[in-house]
Amino acid sequence: MDETERDMFDTMTMTKAGAAVIGALLFFLLGSWAADSLYSTEAGGHGGEDGHTETGYMIATETDGDAAEEEEEAVPFADLLAAADPAKGEKVWGKCRACHKLEDGANGTGPHLYGIVDRQIANVADFNYSDALAGLDGSWTADELNEWLANPKAYAPGNKMTYAGLKKEEDRANLIAYLQTIGG
Repeated sequence: MDETERDMFDTMTMTKAGAAVIGALLFFLLGSWAADSLYSTEAGGHGGEDGHTETGYMIATETDGDAAEEEEEAVPFADLLAAADPAKGEKVWGKCRACHKLEDGANGTGPHLYGIVDRQIANVADFNYSDALAGLDGSWTADELNEWLANPKAYAPGNKMTYAGLKKEEDRANLIAYLQTIGG
């Protein structure tokens, strides 16, 4: 075997070995993807609204009727707001601070929230509101803020706010109580 044949042999051997390693990795990657799709534990569209898959059957008992009655007796939002803790609201504010500022006139991605409670809706002069919000009348009362914070897209379809909303009513009450202390 001369030197040219030996160099060609080494190059071909290395190419084949590299192709074998890459082929094996590709085989394991495709196998992993197939196994994940077959044995996935995520909801994947068949779950409930909260993304959890519900399995099993509900068995009615005598206490189920009592539990349903207790759920129907929800605490009015005004009572939650009266009992709200602004310190807890300041912690909830952490979810808002990425886009909003509390200093008067200091807008971020969203308008500043200084004095937001009882302020006219879409009333910050130097902020470019979406048509969905600019077309609304009224003020940001505690009840209006509660509805907005629960689901901004449902409150004003077409608005620019990308946040999905605060699901817990207690969190909304605490946040509004905190915002009442800012510039009010």
